[in-house]
Amino acid sequence: MSPVDTHLRPTARWVLGHALPSRAMRAAGRRGDLQGQLLDHDVSASETRLQEIAEAARADGPLYRAKFVTLTASLPTVREVLGSSDFATGVFDIEQGPFRRVGAWAKDPNQLGPLQPPSLLVSEPPSHTRYRKLVTRVFSVRAVEALRARTEEIAAQLLDELGSHADARGEVDLVERYCALLPVTVIAEILGVPASERERVLEFGAAAAPSLDIGLGYREFLHVERSLAAFRDWLAAHLAALRDQPGDDLLSRLVAEQEDGVGLTDAELEATAGLVLAAGFETTVNLLGNGTVLLHEHPDQLERLRAEPDLWPNAVDEVLRIDPPVLLTGRVAARDTTVAGRRIGRGEVLTTFLAGANRDPDVFEHPDVFDVARPNARDHVSFSSGRHYCLGAALARMEGEVGLRALVERYPDLTLRPGRHRRRTRILRGWSTLPVALG
Repeated sequence: MSPVDTHLRPTARWVLGHALPSRAMRAAGRRGDLQGQLLDHDVSASETRLQEIAEAARADGPLYRAKFVTLTASLPTVREVLGSSDFATGVFDIEQGPFRRVGAWAKDPNQLGPLQPPSLLVSEPPSHTRYRKLVTRVFSVRAVEALRARTEEIAAQLLDELGSHADARGEVDLVERYCALLPVTVIAEILGVPASERERVLEFGAAAAPSLDIGLGYREFLHVERSLAAFRDWLAAHLAALRDQPGDDLLSRLVAEQEDGVGLTDAELEATAGLVLAAGFETTVNLLGNGTVLLHEHPDQLERLRAEPDLWPNAVDEVLRIDPPVLLTGRVAARDTTVAGRRIGRGEVLTTFLAGANRDPDVFEHPDVFDVARPNARDHVSFSSGRHYCLGAALARMEGEVGLRALVERYPDLTLRPGRHRRRTRILRGWSTLPVALG
């Protein structure tokens, strides 16, 4: 590749994948388009405005026709779309439409990322069926539960060290010193990363997470791409080491896993490790931060958990329902079909507004109330649905339960302090800073 191409191709990828879509959406949003408003950062950071958009979309029926896409905030319709074989993953396909030739020229076939093939997030049957079967055997509910005791140890160690990071006012940023460190340490152990390399994995995870979003600025986009390329180089050497000396970690088991004598390719192993790092890191950081805020803004619910600790697993699902780490996901119609009785043409993009569907009043009684004992809290769609249901759902639930419970038990007098800020991301929803006084 020439030096000119080396510079121009990433620029073209950013323009087609981030700059043009976000500019078009913002322009549509200023003219009243709900999908455009949904992807505006100031809106995505506001819980009240998000639910106003969801209500306005539902008022138009199960499907709202936006300028560029069709939007649904109806939970039954979201499940219908996500479970349908008539829809494929993806939102903006740069190889279609007027920019097809530029998109094909700009694409990097060696690029690693959770939204790049052969990631499970964007693969489809029949390859997806074989691929997921192998991965699911390793990342099973039983395997995740086997990690619980170690996760409890990690949480206890981090909480013991938390006070040493407090400033002169006795405050500490909980995201930096706990919410981020717990999941990345667990992920490092899943991937068999030596302790000496874990600081690098934390840096990779923090840099890779925005790859799940859209509308990135140019510098951030380049930083994400370069970080993912560096992670891929590191990962290739790490996988070679695991083949020579496999450990008891889940990635070592995945390297050895086979079906009819055939295992995952190097590209699939790298994609799976990248997905575990990017998706498993950011979403769990957001779950822990969002849960901390909800519990401390609803002291009656926190007291109920102290009185009825068996409610903790349900409380984590209620956190996921009320303030999900991922706002929405997209699908493209692979063929002409119907959804909720309406015709959807091949190639049409449909946005499933997960955070809106989680408060569908036809499914959840008093949907805006945070209730840790809600009987159907687990009916949320924060982990998606259908064949692309989140592979790490069991892990995220376990980490959320262990992490939040350990925090409130270790620091019962913890209080939220002024100065917390939402992330600048549009699809991922969480806190970038969360100052607390430990008490």
